[in-house]
Amino acid sequence: MFAFTCPRPADAAGQAPVFIRDAEIEAIIANFTAPLFTAAGLDPAAVRVYIVKDDTINAFVAGGMNLFIYTGLLIKTQRPNQLVGVMAHETGHIAGGHLARAQEALSGATIESIIGMVLGGIAAAASRGAAGGAILAGPGMAQASLLQYTRTMEASADAAAMTFLDRTHQSARGLLEFFGILRRQEFALFGQLNPYLLNHPLTSERIANVQEHVARSAYSNVPDPPSWIEAHKRMVAKLVGYLLPLDRVLQQYPQTDNSLYSRYARSIAYFRIGQLQAALPLIDGLIAEHPDDAYFHEQKGQILYENGRGGEALSYYGKAVALAPDQPLIRMELAQVQVEQNDPALVKPAIEEMKQVVRDEPRNPSAWRLLGIAYGRDGQMGQAALALAESAADAGSVEEARQQANQALGQLPEGSPGWLRAQDILTTTKPTPE
Repeated sequence: MFAFTCPRPADAAGQAPVFIRDAEIEAIIANFTAPLFTAAGLDPAAVRVYIVKDDTINAFVAGGMNLFIYTGLLIKTQRPNQLVGVMAHETGHIAGGHLARAQEALSGATIESIIGMVLGGIAAAASRGAAGGAILAGPGMAQASLLQYTRTMEASADAAAMTFLDRTHQSARGLLEFFGILRRQEFALFGQLNPYLLNHPLTSERIANVQEHVARSAYSNVPDPPSWIEAHKRMVAKLVGYLLPLDRVLQQYPQTDNSLYSRYARSIAYFRIGQLQAALPLIDGLIAEHPDDAYFHEQKGQILYENGRGGEALSYYGKAVALAPDQPLIRMELAQVQVEQNDPALVKPAIEEMKQVVRDEPRNPSAWRLLGIAYGRDGQMGQAALALAESAADAGSVEEARQQANQALGQLPEGSPGWLRAQDILTTTKPTPE
């Protein structure tokens, strides 16, 4: 399910971070980045990638191995190798241990506070007309240039990126092309601040270094894999369909364009404005042509579910899970619909689905909350309280976590795994002394 999450309200400046969760887009990005992380000596599973809903071109790493990608970057890259080049550069910052002091300061911050500080810092810099680095303010970090990369760091990250690309037999030409996109935007938006350029100063020397590498690398003419080209086009089409108004979607994907990507984008755009008579035939056509595509089945399920047809959506979500059993977000969607049908026969299957989801994503507060609801519907109140305690703990709601953990202790058998886990939650969520 393509979903927007806003974990905290807007601040005084009106800044509210909005993240996007979508199984298909996350799988595509993971496929692009995993070889780079491995080449850098990193565990791909240890690097958390977050998609930020924002139409500017931006990406950064913060708070350890957390990589943030803006939707504007995803949409504006013209082919996979450009996006891979940017991700290789950001991987260079992680592998190089850049901003170690700032990263240490951010390591205890929540993801929401990190992105909030970045949004606030960019806004503050823009209001002052600052250049060369976002000045971020936050508790204990006022006026700290947490994401300001020096020219030396940028050159080092570029060099690392080119090494990782060579190790994975990929071209650095996409990185060079991305620099060209930035330079053109820099000139087109004279007098305005580009968030990416604010934190990653682009210099002629950096461009020359990448040009030199492209001229001598044995992999500079390696083309994008056809499967990656298709995946990138699908990702862009999906983002455009969900994020842009219908008129702009139709400009980019007109009715005369019968490609898979165009029909995908238009189906989503029509669904968003409630025109099911236009949306359903398009997604049905895609399913007919590609019956083993999990994400088309998932999209049909979402269209039906969000239009009050959850009973019909079940079969499509079930098919999607069967086709992509390693995608916890799709499994969670199926469980959500099962729980909301108010059918006792579907509650235990929903619990089993959600138990698998939290095994795959143990730090997902929404998943734990849904599992708690399912346990409650099944009358397992001790397990429900424990799951809700997990949800609150992961969301940083200490008081609620402790309240639910205490409830779990009162209802679960003493010494049982659940009882012991509730004790652990109480131990790790002790209130900070005033």
